Amino acid sequence: MTAVEITGFVLALLAMMVGLLGAVLPGLPGPPIILAAALCHRLFLGPRGSAWWVVGVLAVLAAFSLALDFLATSYGAKRLGATWRGAVGAALGAMAGLFWAPIGLVVGPLLGAMALEMLAGRHWHDAGKAGFGAVLGLVAGIVGKVACCIAMIGLFAGDILYRAFAAR
Repeated sequence: MTAVEITGFVLALLAMMVGLLGAVLPGLPGPPIILAAALCHRLFLGPRGSAWWVVGVLAVLAAFSLALDFLATSYGAKRLGATWRGAVGAALGAMAGLFWAPIGLVVGPLLGAMALEMLAGRHWHDAGKAGFGAVLGLVAGIVGKVACCIAMIGLFAGDILYRAFAAR
């Protein structure tokens, strides 16, 4: 590997670590950042970059990750009786909870979902149950996103390292 290739690989991995962080933090699109890093790596280095099939698989994994996150959050919230207000409240609560991390990342969605459910006229017990469901769905979605992001980074790094050492 040349110095340019090593630098490109390290920069792509750094961007991917930001993407992995984005899988946990709301408001930061983790899987798309990882995909963008791999695509930029390919476009910058051409054939010495990641293979096109790897970029394609990463695109599929990124789309799957985002769909999984949405479905897990929706399912968890609906399963325990949340309305769309509870899901919105959980998302807003997660963003507000960033300021009091790590506790705020769990308590924020719960309180946000409960607040919007109660503003819609639901009893606090039902709103609390819906908020708990929204938090469970949010956590399940985060776990799925993190798993997809780790798989994406592993595939990218494995492809680059394999191609670099197989070329010898």
